[in-house]
Amino acid sequence: MLTKRIIPCLDIKEGRVVKGVKFLGLRDAGDPVEVAKLYDQQGADELVFLDITASVENRKTLVELVQRIAQNIFMPFTVGGGIGEVQDIRNILNAGAEKVSLNTQAVKFPQLISDSAKRFGSQCIVAAIDAQRQADHWEVFINGGRTPTGIDVLVWAEKVARLGAGEILLTSMDADGTKNGYDLELTAAITGKINIPVIASGGAGKLEDFYNVFTQGKADAALAASLFHYQELSVKQVKSYLKERGVAVRL
Repeated sequence: MLTKRIIPCLDIKEGRVVKGVKFLGLRDAGDPVEVAKLYDQQGADELVFLDITASVENRKTLVELVQRIAQNIFMPFTVGGGIGEVQDIRNILNAGAEKVSLNTQAVKFPQLISDSAKRFGSQCIVAAIDAQRQADHWEVFINGGRTPTGIDVLVWAEKVARLGAGEILLTSMDADGTKNGYDLELTAAITGKINIPVIASGGAGKLEDFYNVFTQGKADAALAASLFHYQELSVKQVKSYLKERGVAVRL
């Protein structure tokens, strides 16, 4: 049985970890290297680093910061934000990341997914999808949740899987930072459509939320940020809780 993964996320702005609600009202949550080391010690399965203003500011991600984090941790590490071409991916992987997360540029240029999957392997390519509920569907947003695309999330999820993405990082913009629980309907809709792993993101607020997203949402991994950053729960607490309830996790 594959174990379910618990993944803290570092949203980076101006070299600092930040967190907001529904992508707005960002507040400081510490130094990225120190925060990453803490999660490594707590037994997180992976770490995600998102340079959340790189795309909207039309710049590359902070490779030097990626390198410093990679030198201080021993868990797999995914980096996203400002990645627009194959050379950017090579630079990020060379800096010590195991995977890259593609969002804005992948929506604009879907061939980036197929080209990079062929070059580096699907296991290195994570398609990040920022989803917001509309009347009868979910819509894909880009540029850090600022720009609607008119693309249906379910259609896009199937497409990125066909193009060669090895995994989807699915963020509910409606649930992000609210601590009211993951969007189980959205997560289950995606996991029921595709056969690549899905990381659920947005809304973790209590232990039960992790259990629900694995059992009802059928997610392969659960990502959380503010809950961990402000030490309301630790990675170890979440994993112990899940193990007690029969969810396979790596302790």
